[in-house]
Amino acid sequence: RLVESGGGSVQPGGSLRLSCAASGFTSSTGAMYWWRQAPGKERELVATISSGGSITDQADSVKGRFTISRDNAKKTLYLQMSSLKPEDTAVYYCKFQNYWGQGIQVTVSS
Repeated sequence: RLVESGGGSVQPGGSLRLSCAASGFTSSTGAMYWWRQAPGKERELVATISSGGSITDQADSVKGRFTISRDNAKKTLYLQMSSLKPEDTAVYYCKFQNYWGQGIQVTVSS
């Protein structure tokens, strides 16, 4: 099970940190991902992190603004989002193996 938290509404230029707590998995080995889906758009891969956390990648649209990290001891994935823009408004999902979280809304608006 994957449970996201930390979403909400923020003004442009603001910051939020999303968390994704994993439970019930026999192994925490494997890459983890953040995806997002804006209204009327396809789901988009936002960021990826390797099993040990040493390798990360972000979509061009968020590079330099979003940072993905993970704490394997806590079985938690994070997405630090800074300099948020209205176009970052979406439902954000974490993904591990073939499992998805339920999604959490992030709204950036003045």
